Amino acid sequence: MTLENIILEHEKGIATLFINRPEKLNALNKATIQELHETLKLVNENPDVRVIIITGSGQKAFVAGADIAEFAHFSAEEGTQLAAKGHQILFDFIENMKTPVIAAINGFALGGGLELAMACHFRIASENAKMGLPETSLGVIPGYGGTQRLAQLVGKGRAMEMILTAGMIDAETAKIYGLVNHVVPQEDLFSAYMTVATRIMKNSPVAISRAIEAVNANFKTGVNGFDVEIKNFGACFATEDFKEGTTAFLEKRKAEFKGE
Repeated sequence: MTLENIILEHEKGIATLFINRPEKLNALNKATIQELHETLKLVNENPDVRVIIITGSGQKAFVAGADIAEFAHFSAEEGTQLAAKGHQILFDFIENMKTPVIAAINGFALGGGLELAMACHFRIASENAKMGLPETSLGVIPGYGGTQRLAQLVGKGRAMEMILTAGMIDAETAKIYGLVNHVVPQEDLFSAYMTVATRIMKNSPVAISRAIEAVNANFKTGVNGFDVEIKNFGACFATEDFKEGTTAFLEKRKAEFKGE
């Protein structure tokens, strides 16, 4: 697979994807979205990959929005198709991946960039990060899940204010809002997400994938999250990871999980 806009690094169970369009502040275009999908699908199916990190190249931007030049002259039908395809192959795809995905926000995360970060399972930001959904200033609304995921993460009122004012917030405000989990100096971002990823890797990959599905179920229309939790809880009992985890606990040793 030839990658023009993504740099993939894989070390000790952690796959790091760098969005690499520095001349465009890593803005998302169709090609980059497709490359992200293909790369994420590849690493998600790799049993040696236990955690995935998405970040931006350089020190200025995570992803500073979508590539507006690509859709500035779209019709209503083309705009609808653009959003639908983006949801399918990238944003919803990330949210429902069995492998945990962490967004390492290393600068501007605007528009589609913030929507990408919000699709990840959680977020760590550097102190210089700025986040916002400026779409209404362009005469459009967020189309890659921003109106839904932002409200889920920060609450309806704060989401409404951010979207309707098209303003940016800094990393500390994002942490207060619950939009990001941690804020660290930019030079410490790598070590911060590696530390969290290493902690995740100590746990059962089977249980982690089941937990992701159960948590997500609470936010899906027509799905009873408690029912999904009960089903997934029971399913864990039939796995080798459960046998290893409970045996290790009783034997007072560290579990060595292999996954299914």
